[in-house]
Amino acid sequence: MKVACIQMTTGCDPVDNLQTIETQTRAAVAAGAELVALPETCISMEKNRKAMRARLQAEADSAPLQALCALAKELGVGLLVGSMVLANDTQKGDGEKAVNRSLYINPQGEIVARYDKIHMFDVTLANGETHAESHNYQAGARAVLADLGAAKLGLSICYDVRFGALYRRLAQAGADIISVPSAFTRPTGKAHWQVLLRARAIETGCFILAPAQVGTHENGRETYGHSLIVDPWGDILAQAEDSDGFILADLELSLVAKAREQIPALLHGQNFLAPDGSEMSD
Repeated sequence: MKVACIQMTTGCDPVDNLQTIETQTRAAVAAGAELVALPETCISMEKNRKAMRARLQAEADSAPLQALCALAKELGVGLLVGSMVLANDTQKGDGEKAVNRSLYINPQGEIVARYDKIHMFDVTLANGETHAESHNYQAGARAVLADLGAAKLGLSICYDVRFGALYRRLAQAGADIISVPSAFTRPTGKAHWQVLLRARAIETGCFILAPAQVGTHENGRETYGHSLIVDPWGDILAQAEDSDGFILADLELSLVAKAREQIPALLHGQNFLAPDGSEMSD
């Protein structure tokens, strides 16, 4: 399976961002991609919460999403919408919050999997940069697999990559590939991006697709880029640099079983007691 990860600098206007996505997706498909993965918040990165809420739509009403479905169908390609910000339609939590949702669109243009980001990025970095996603987004509550036919794709988003249990559960549920669409900050990206993605691949025996935001956005945020495709042994198959574009790699799916046969860690989980005496398992 040949896959592509698109790297882009998303702005505020969905029309401009859709044009970038379409141009890059067409180029990736022309290069042979059967699956194209977009980064986190690929449709819009607004300047503030007020602007975000003014543009907020339900999934069923989203014209940008409908355009992406039409593009996937026209090109006959699987399209992973890394994530987009949508109105909370989950009937859970705070209805005033949005959801940060990743969607897989099949080559027929149908949305066949949806995943709402579970782990919220609530941090204050050493440089004073702060993020408080839980103030704006309703956290998801369920891990999700998408059936690609030849393989199964586990969905995750950005900050999720720091929580290895999610990736282990996806692999145990049958994932061959796991996507990590992201908008990593420059400081955390430089320090942790590559090592975290390689670790998740090694621990699970999965391919990792990590399309990323890059550069300075209209809201002033700076993102790290360096989109990656990693094989189940932790080797990097393709890596982007600091500009818009896409990377390609051929995924030899038999390597998933090979890696798991050599290191069968997914079969070796144990029950044990935590330091406080409570029961745990891995």
